[in-house]
Amino acid sequence: MFGRFTALQDISMTIGRGEFVTLLGPSGSGKTTFLMILSGFEAPTSGRLTLDGREMTGTPPEARGFGMVFQGYALFPHMTVEENIAFPLKVQGRSSADVSKRVRDMVEMVGLGGHGHKRPSGLSGGQQQRVALARALAYEPPVLLLDEPFSALDKNLRGQMQDEMRRIHQETGTTFVFVTHDQEEALALSSRIAIFEKGQLQQIAAPREIYERPSNRFVAEFLGDINILPVASSQIEGRAIRLPDGAGDHLAIRPEYMDLLVSEPASGNALPVELKDLTYLGSETRLALTTKGGVPVVLHMPTAKLPDGLVPGAAVWTSWDAHRGFML
Repeated sequence: MFGRFTALQDISMTIGRGEFVTLLGPSGSGKTTFLMILSGFEAPTSGRLTLDGREMTGTPPEARGFGMVFQGYALFPHMTVEENIAFPLKVQGRSSADVSKRVRDMVEMVGLGGHGHKRPSGLSGGQQQRVALARALAYEPPVLLLDEPFSALDKNLRGQMQDEMRRIHQETGTTFVFVTHDQEEALALSSRIAIFEKGQLQQIAAPREIYERPSNRFVAEFLGDINILPVASSQIEGRAIRLPDGAGDHLAIRPEYMDLLVSEPASGNALPVELKDLTYLGSETRLALTTKGGVPVVLHMPTAKLPDGLVPGAAVWTSWDAHRGFML
């Protein structure tokens, strides 16, 4: 708690050795506060934190032995790449030979061979991020905490760093706990994703499960586009629909599982819709549609497969396989 404000409430989570767990949620949802409690920079009002059965709740940050990578890299500007990486090893009191070998190994692991003599000012943003990652992993921490480390990078560089992060995690086997606002990043990197909202843990699950079988409406709507259609007596807007198993009065379907048709299909689930807008995204086009009852529907289609002459105002149909949806 911060004064009368409760930042986190009833959070219970077990993170396994070697996992890559991503904390995801809107601003103010509590994910960064949770990371700060793990690091020891914030103290919980109540509750316990353990590592391999050892009580860690009151342990100061420097005694936890966790690695930390911040948004701003926090590199020492007067030190070279090698000196930055060597710093925590020297603090540990390791021998010069051990430090030198470990630094060489880390420089190569993060792909900075030939840059060890440079200072941070002589590196690109992506290279600086690699140095920060190498420094945090150099002393082999049991857990690495990462607070939106790619937020300052452009899209292409961010994608490259995601690939590197995945490779490094696999090579080291270190437990990663990662905070991000980027949903695609979370899906691409994580062994599990924890969704936070208003200080509460909404769901924690593997990426495919959390995307295709969200536990509640908030998770469903937060993680990517989704179409949610009201259902009454196995009908949607008066049309009989084959529904998936499960309880709920709304049918949820991801846009990529819905098709666009220029005429009513002979069988299967389908609804008449009006095309409101098309957004060209290169290889893919996003279509904004509306049912006759005024419910918005979004579709994602390969641009090359769009029907000829499709313009806003067109009366079309959307169809889907019953097993692709789920009830909310």
